[in-house]
Amino acid sequence: MTTVPDTGSDRRTALAALRETRVLLDPALRASVHELPAPVARVASYHFGWTDRDGRPSDAPAGKALRPALVLGCAAAVGGRPEDALAPAVAVELVHNFSLLHDDILDGDTTRRHRATAWTVFGTASALLAGDALLVHAGRVLTGQPGRLATATGLRWLSEATTRLIEGEQTDISFEEREHVTLVECLAMTERKTAALLACACALGALWAGGSADRTEALRRFGSHLGMAFQLADDLLGIWGDPAVTGKPAGADLASRKKSLPVVAALDSGTPAARRLAEAYGKGGPEPGPAGPAGRRAEGDPAETAHLAALVEEAGGRAWAERAAEEELRLALECLAAAEPAPGAAESLAALARLACHRDR
Repeated sequence: MTTVPDTGSDRRTALAALRETRVLLDPALRASVHELPAPVARVASYHFGWTDRDGRPSDAPAGKALRPALVLGCAAAVGGRPEDALAPAVAVELVHNFSLLHDDILDGDTTRRHRATAWTVFGTASALLAGDALLVHAGRVLTGQPGRLATATGLRWLSEATTRLIEGEQTDISFEEREHVTLVECLAMTERKTAALLACACALGALWAGGSADRTEALRRFGSHLGMAFQLADDLLGIWGDPAVTGKPAGADLASRKKSLPVVAALDSGTPAARRLAEAYGKGGPEPGPAGPAGRRAEGDPAETAHLAALVEEAGGRAWAERAAEEELRLALECLAAAEPAPGAAESLAALARLACHRDR
């Protein structure tokens, strides 16, 4: 199977799948969050975009809901009803948002989805505790249907994926303290930090719908390759994305000297531009200040970040990341085909994969 560019029809199919996911997910997700203690639920509700900082209803942009869409889509792919996989869809979204709340603090990011991040509004401690609560609550949601044979296996899979996510985050942080990181190391970090949870989302959907071991494994691999493509696209947006669309400051990854995949590929290229990039990356860098507890800057000098972006591109980092994303997408679609998905679900999942790889936010 070859990868083809996503078409307008693909985009409409993917967006329709995300909208349908929201219709099923949002009431259950809101009900789940509102089971938390009121001070924690207030922070989480703000983070999800449901309320403003004073607790009043808000129409702030919501997240993409890609992971729950994969849960529901993979349930349908093996012949199940999407609504029957709602518990793992909610659980996966809770874990994902636990990671976002913590990531914003660790990265010193002050903006998410075009508004202030939760830690800048409610303080570091409150945002950390809200993230912790979402993580613990995910397990409660997943085990909330007594008698299901899939529950114990699903909880183990979700716990393992979360542990890998945390390990990947820790590795990513450690990269900032190192002068040199290899591309192999960076790819392994990405598999843990991003791909593991997407793979788990796909496997949980198939598991909840009673899919066979072979089909579930094929869908898990689909999610893993999709996760790699998703992170490559995310890293490209972190350097060249339009802030008006992404909702994040321009060049934040470069300002904080983040060793993202395009940067590491550029630094590993052995080109003259790579040597200039290595020298420039060692200068400036994160400074202690109000950006966050980790002392990282969320924004940098526009001229400096533009110069760094140009060096990454000259050294081949951008072209490599774009090729790698397309290859991961191709592998994802091959794994999807191997799962022999039901026709309607196959189209939706393939469209979601292409949208994730070719998105602008």
